[in-house]
Amino acid sequence: MESSSSALSRLSNLHRHLHPPQSNSKIQEGLLKLSPEVAEALSSGHPVVALESTIISHGMPYPKNLKTAKEVEAIVRENGAVPATVAILDGVPCIGLSTGELERLATLGTKAQKTARRDIAHVVANRGNGATTVSATMFFASMVGIHVFVTGGIGGVHRHGEQTMDISSDLTELGRTPVAVISAGVKSILDIPRTLEYLETQGVCVAAYKTNEFPAFFTERSGCKVHCRVDTPDDCARLIDANLKLKLGSGILIAVPIPKEHSASGGLIESSIQIALREARDKNITGNAETPFLLAKVNELTGGASLASNIALVKNNALVGAKIAVALAQLKEHSNRGDAE
Repeated sequence: MESSSSALSRLSNLHRHLHPPQSNSKIQEGLLKLSPEVAEALSSGHPVVALESTIISHGMPYPKNLKTAKEVEAIVRENGAVPATVAILDGVPCIGLSTGELERLATLGTKAQKTARRDIAHVVANRGNGATTVSATMFFASMVGIHVFVTGGIGGVHRHGEQTMDISSDLTELGRTPVAVISAGVKSILDIPRTLEYLETQGVCVAAYKTNEFPAFFTERSGCKVHCRVDTPDDCARLIDANLKLKLGSGILIAVPIPKEHSASGGLIESSIQIALREARDKNITGNAETPFLLAKVNELTGGASLASNIALVKNNALVGAKIAVALAQLKEHSNRGDAE
């Protein structure tokens, strides 16, 4: 039986024959920098998984953030794909970071600007350092042809969002950028039912992995049903492939429940969230500062349990996302082989 590595090597050679590497004007102009590993993978048809960098800079303290980032990249590699962590360093958007660049970002921490789509031009123009959120990471991934992106949880409609209009740009990005986002659902500090309604309005396909219920980040269940269920990486690959071939132009959210053994107590998390929300209101913490504050406060109130759950679910998403990227690469090569024949 052919090993996965030899199969990928064979697919790589076929891809080079069918799709010779093309120059990328944006890269040539110095607007983007691809790591050699990512550039080679993209040109040869190897599976690539995009990773955001806000979780490194704003998600946890140094050196835990660096250790987690390296472990997540290792999981992606162990499962047959190439990790492409995205960040802006000295004004240059980087797709794929070296060990030194990862360490630099980890030590910068919150000194790196939390960068959503709206912030990209500002950070680049000022030659700043930016840690990309879901929306910015999706934008750069799509620009270079990466179709699978792994994160912890996406942003959404904030609680009381019907009054504040505080809605994450992650949702509008999903509505206009054809990248599949693998996450543990929406962070449970947010309004999950309204977030799902907003995604429907944006035309985003929301799929749940091996379940009929949308997960709630720290816990496996939210009480919200989904209309699309996928049970295998191949199911996910076919869904992504159809979306791309039809040129729908929108992304896909594939929600993967946190593993049962790492699922936090729903009651404990919810009571902690309510306390954190009250404190955020009392301190007038709003905008893009609110989510990091709430997650840190919930972690404090749960004695570190929520951060441990957060790390566990990111690693699980990396495992699933890498398998989906491999399945998608194999599906594309099979389709290309058929076209060539």
